[in-house]
Amino acid sequence: MKKFRILSWIPAIVLLCTIFSFSAQTGEESGSLSYQISYKLMELKNNFLQEQKESKELAQSAEEIHYYIRKLAHMTEYLLLACSFAFPLYFYHIRGIRLFFVTIILCLAAAGLDEYHQSFVDGRGPSVKDVGIDFLGALLGSGMIFTVERIVKRKR
Repeated sequence: MKKFRILSWIPAIVLLCTIFSFSAQTGEESGSLSYQISYKLMELKNNFLQEQKESKELAQSAEEIHYYIRKLAHMTEYLLLACSFAFPLYFYHIRGIRLFFVTIILCLAAAGLDEYHQSFVDGRGPSVKDVGIDFLGALLGSGMIFTVERIVKRKR
């Protein structure tokens, strides 16, 4: 089983590569992608609730949620990253509150490096606010893992 420990890092590495590839997009590319997602969400809502909105109204609604979609994406990425870091750490016998804090520290390091990376991309820049939002996602992910670990431990 020990020889497979190294493979447990694959999800974290894949997710880090994905996050860094999103950060490598220019400001225009990144904004366009998140706007398209916002617009699709408004289309889905329009169809589901049968609101009969025109494309101009959908565009306005998409513009209103665009910022929040971007920030929710940050949180979600780092929630998933926290979970993917916790998995291999658990194999290395890091448990309980140590697992919680080590996971958060790794996520904060990744967030800081990611924001630094963005300082070299056209139309992008580092944002302490984004690191804070990433931290919240990591906190949620680490908290979920900590809670699940406690529940499983109690049932044993």
